[in-house]
Amino acid sequence: MAETAAALQALARNVRTARTRAGLSLDELGRRAQVSKGALVGLEKAQGNPNFATLVRLADTLGVSVSALMEGPAEDRVRVVAADAVAPLWTGARGSEARLMLTTTGPAPVEVWRWRLEPGEEYPSHPHQSGVVETVSVTEGRMTLVVDGTEHTVEAGQTATFDADAPHTYRGSGTGTCHLIMTVQLPPGPAA
Repeated sequence: MAETAAALQALARNVRTARTRAGLSLDELGRRAQVSKGALVGLEKAQGNPNFATLVRLADTLGVSVSALMEGPAEDRVRVVAADAVAPLWTGARGSEARLMLTTTGPAPVEVWRWRLEPGEEYPSHPHQSGVVETVSVTEGRMTLVVDGTEHTVEAGQTATFDADAPHTYRGSGTGTCHLIMTVQLPPGPAA
């Protein structure tokens, strides 16, 4: 439980800092991110349990990565992260999961994700802010990537990239588990 409390404290501090840096009131951040003011007040007091979709909307609105909202103080120059050291931010009913492994620093950060998609299970994502680019590299199995209603099959050894400002869905397809690495390239600076 101490890890959970520390994670909530870091999230509260990082949301408040990013909101203040962007010059947004709680009301304005809530309106733009489609999150209630009450939920934001609780979040900034390290209370509650925001879901993955809420974290993504807040990050998009604040112009930061999801992991930037969740990270503690900076670590060493080289950071090595084991998959089992990072809790999934999304889990599906059939065992699918998404783990945000790390985010690079700098003016245009990149998130690195590890996904496991079971056959037939999917994760629909809302459109991100303009300038966000996602890249998926399937390392095992097969997935269906749906971008703006059009389906694309991506198999082991293949990589696909797209502008993520349209609705998109990741779906496990085929008969076995699909494993993939996804990167999310964020545009520089806070969202307007």
